[in-house]
Amino acid sequence: MERLDYFVKRLLLIVPTFLGITVLCFTLIQFVPGGPVEQAIMRMRGAEGGEASFGEGASATVSEQQRREIEAYYGFDQPVYKRYWDWLVTDKVGMKMHSYRFPDKTAWQLIKERFKVSLVFGVTGFVLSYLVCIPLGIVKALRHNSVFDLFSSVAVFVGYAIPPFALGMILKMLFCGTVDSFWDIFPLSGFHSENYAQLSPTGKIQDIFMHMFLPVLCYVIGNFAVLTLLMKNSLIEQISRDYVRTVLAKGGSFARAVWGHAVRNAMIPIATGISGIMTVMFAGSVIIEKVFEIPGMGRLSLEAIVWRDYPVFMGILALTSILSLLGNVVADFLYVIIDPRINFRKQ
Repeated sequence: MERLDYFVKRLLLIVPTFLGITVLCFTLIQFVPGGPVEQAIMRMRGAEGGEASFGEGASATVSEQQRREIEAYYGFDQPVYKRYWDWLVTDKVGMKMHSYRFPDKTAWQLIKERFKVSLVFGVTGFVLSYLVCIPLGIVKALRHNSVFDLFSSVAVFVGYAIPPFALGMILKMLFCGTVDSFWDIFPLSGFHSENYAQLSPTGKIQDIFMHMFLPVLCYVIGNFAVLTLLMKNSLIEQISRDYVRTVLAKGGSFARAVWGHAVRNAMIPIATGISGIMTVMFAGSVIIEKVFEIPGMGRLSLEAIVWRDYPVFMGILALTSILSLLGNVVADFLYVIIDPRINFRKQ
């Protein structure tokens, strides 16, 4: 029952934690210079060569009346607490608010357009990272200080040391036909081809695979070192524990001690990272998405920050906050599954 009580409390704590995160961020962005009001005034003055959005046209000065009209248009004439309440309740955590940059679309419509792309990119890279790094870490631990351990460590750290944007550019040069002397195997950029809608279901899968192969490869290589060494060091530590020696002393084989006991306990630190699968489709990698021109959530987040598109930024923040908090609860649940001896009673 103590476990059930613990998880119920963790779930209930999501609400005040979410409110704290969003209140703090919402309050801060109201006072950040260069917001939508300032940008509208700059456009009216012709600083960006844009057309006036308010008043009768671009001019050298903006009257106080025009400024108040701009503030009213964006809702900045209201107190912060009222704006937050409207964002939280009326606009459904901002999802029904219209984007400042794309007034004809709501924050949810923009997020939904990028969701599928980031889901394929993020989840595929995340799963492949664990499918490769966990077995590799186990083998490195069992062959500690061997030739395989040495050369695999060199390969892992070389891949980790290469910046993602540099690796992406190298892969594009080698396999995307940008250099005549190399191969032209994979598409240069994007998530799918222009004729994607006319392809068969199998053709669509193949088309997305070809477009996402190199970006996912960059993502996986970037996670290699941390996950692999975490798994290796955790397993080495478990193998040195007394319970492994006890299994061997009772006549159990080394394979049974390792695979039946040590590997399972070594997975506990890895479970912390597994909770990130809840937010990986929104996180992605801004750099990788930029290099391969992938229209994912990472680029949308960056663009929302750069353009001060607060409805989109807060919408993404709300979703990632909720999923991150749920992911922490999932991590605790995985701890219990991996090691049933874990309890959450106060000592």
